Amino acid sequence: MRVHIGTDHAGFDLKNYLVSALVADGHDVVDHGPDAYDAEDDYPTYCIPAAEGAVAEPGSLGIVIGGSGNGEQIAANKVVGSRAALAYDRDTASLARQHNDANVVAIGARMHTEEEALELVRLFLATPFSGDERHARRIALLADYERTRTA
Repeated sequence: MRVHIGTDHAGFDLKNYLVSALVADGHDVVDHGPDAYDAEDDYPTYCIPAAEGAVAEPGSLGIVIGGSGNGEQIAANKVVGSRAALAYDRDTASLARQHNDANVVAIGARMHTEEEALELVRLFLATPFSGDERHARRIALLADYERTRTA
């Protein structure tokens, strides 16, 4: 699977760890940066392109990483068609895919060990959307709002 990943300085080391692990798992990883640690960088610069990549390539998914994952999730959700979910445990990682058909997962690098974060990412990537009518209906309502800006 193609996986788009982006972070800021707070998630830089975790991003590099995840890229290596996911490539070893057989994923095609697109690293949207940063390429070097910069304590003054800004997460939208890297997380928005990761979300754009996930949206532009059906069947691909995205990962955005920061200190808490909150700002990165917000940035990813500014991209039309992105459904980014903050995963903080196994349930939120799997339910984001099962119920929300999330195409981007946000991870807080300061909230998890590398191993815990990798477990959440692997679970997110491996979990399919349930396809249940009620969930599909809700996702369609969100997409309609993105198009029309009326609820």
